[in-house]
This record gives sequence, structure tokens and C-alpha cells, in this order.
Amino acid sequence: MRVWIFCLYFMGLNLSNTQIAKELDLNKDDVQRMTGQLRTGVVERKQATGLQGPVECDEVYIVAGHKGHPSAVKKTP
Repeated sequence: MRVWIFCLYFMGLNLSNTQIAKELDLNKDDVQRMTGQLRTGVVERKQATGLQGPVECDEVYIVAGHKGHPSAVKKTP
């Protein structure tokens, strides 16, 4: 049980499966199965989120280049 708790803790730290395997001195294939089971369990237990009442969404602004400076985004050969 302790190994599973540590595995979940390391997942929370965004460690890769290879890093978790190294920290816990386990086979990386075993860690792959463990993390898969833990992720599945978390997703299955998560309650569905629903929106209620008025919902607003602001616009999104994406910079496509440097306005007024076309030379800054000009492709060089």
C-alpha cells in the first residue's frame, strides 16, 4: 500500500513513469500499469461538473505576429 501512495504522490509532482520507477526501485512496466490504474480510478470517482445559471465567455486574443513590424516575423532563407 505504501508503494501505491508514493506512486500517487510522485504522479502529483508530475514525475514521469521512468522517474517514478527509479525512485521506487520498480520495473517501469509495473509503474506504467500502476499509474494507469490510479488515473482510471481518479477519473471514475470524479463527479460530473455541470454549469448552472448564466454562463459568460470572453473572447480569446492570439498573437499571430508582431503588429507594425512585419520584418520581425519575415521568414529568412
